Amino acid sequence: MNKSEIRKKILKIREQKSSKSLNINFEYLLKILKKKKDIGKVIGGYYPYNYEVDVIEILINLEKQNYQISLPKIKKNSQMDFFCWSSQDPLQINKFGIPEPTSGKMVVPNILLVPLVAFDKNNNRIGYGGGFYDRYIKKIKKIKRIITIGLAYSFQRINQIPADKYDVKLDFIVTNKKN
Repeated sequence: MNKSEIRKKILKIREQKSSKSLNINFEYLLKILKKKKDIGKVIGGYYPYNYEVDVIEILINLEKQNYQISLPKIKKNSQMDFFCWSSQDPLQINKFGIPEPTSGKMVVPNILLVPLVAFDKNNNRIGYGGGFYDRYIKKIKKIKRIITIGLAYSFQRINQIPADKYDVKLDFIVTNKKN
């Protein structure tokens, strides 16, 4: 299957399973963060869209543990940057229908929580096809060390992602199962 076929298939399954209450293995995520504590405490999250893993509760828990939370804002030319956000802050809807922070304080995360449509055992991922995260990760890795953690449900795993030169492999994938 090509990326488009994989995306269509997994998105359909994800929508069908959306009513099930599946939670990400938060303990495993914390274990990764504790191991990588030297990297910093600025987390880049995302606002869940289209039945993605609901990361908001995770971000609120991390905020309580003194992590600085940020969310992306989409810019022109399929670019994005991250801006400070707290669970008490308002959000505004962008042109894709995704809530974004209203803050003007841009930050560069040390730890990036990445949404995905599908992944494989080698930590390759497929997103929605816009390349936003691949471009952002490549840009940031040129200026600082960053840890990338994909959040997904276990049923989003496939045997192999047809990765190309534009795709960026993630450092970790955290699912609802024990990792």
